[in-house]
Amino acid sequence: MQTKPFRIGTRGSPLALAQAAETRARLMAAHDLPEEMFEIVVLSTTGDRIVDRPLSEIGGKGLFTLELEEQLTSGELDFAVHSSKDMPTVLPEGLHISAYLPREDIRDALIGRTAPSLTALPHGATVGTASLRRQALVRRIRPDLQVTVFRGSVGTRLRKLDEGHVDATLLAFAGLKRLTREEVVTELLEPEDFPPAPAQGAICIESRIGDKRIDALLEVVNDRPTYDAVSCERAFLLALDGSCRTPIAGYTRCDGDQLHFSGLILTPDGQQEYGVELDGKRSNAEVIGRQAGETVRAAAGPGFFETWT
Repeated sequence: MQTKPFRIGTRGSPLALAQAAETRARLMAAHDLPEEMFEIVVLSTTGDRIVDRPLSEIGGKGLFTLELEEQLTSGELDFAVHSSKDMPTVLPEGLHISAYLPREDIRDALIGRTAPSLTALPHGATVGTASLRRQALVRRIRPDLQVTVFRGSVGTRLRKLDEGHVDATLLAFAGLKRLTREEVVTELLEPEDFPPAPAQGAICIESRIGDKRIDALLEVVNDRPTYDAVSCERAFLLALDGSCRTPIAGYTRCDGDQLHFSGLILTPDGQQEYGVELDGKRSNAEVIGRQAGETVRAAAGPGFFETWT
């Protein structure tokens, strides 16, 4: 019988803490356990500490998970809670994504200061975002706009927007909802026009492979439709060797035992793109994602990647 609290690792941003708290609440309810049986352990990651440069210049997504994964591997943490879209496609040896919580809204949100929508922004307006995908999609729709790198927590980016550093910024609607900041949104961007990052809106739980005690704890909060959808999207990323240097979008919709995947790769200027759509059984989610990635990679050809990575 468990006597010591389970140790949940997380980053220290308000959004990360909200995600860890949601995970704890779901586990408490599922297992009828008191809050004191779950200790939230906050770690500062390299990605949190370096905020003045794009992720592509300092090592990519893994900088948001490195310190957490080190303590997972050593046994200091029982499991860690992450934003799924921040997870590298290849995890450290001995670790795996063991569960996903039910997915939130996958859409991106525009927060406009000088206009309420992307199409209404004045000619030459500045949009702040650190995401290469969002930068490329903005340039695809509005090549006249200026795009600048905008990093930091949700609160930091909203403050910079209010101070007039940019005319608009883009954030995941899921994060704003988890922080109860939906009121700042001036436009929700539909996936058909502005496809999200693979795994956007999903909270994942990472743990040690073979730890049956933790697997059993987490299994009851795992949302299978989210698990299948995000597994498809991460397989798409992996097939493309997706990194923070690659504008890649993709999302999966589940319907019964079927799924529909839509994916897209773009050049950073948004003026060249290759898309793919595939349907299949949810039981083949990873195979479908991999096939989709291989399809767009073949269509684009090696020169597509060599010219800008």
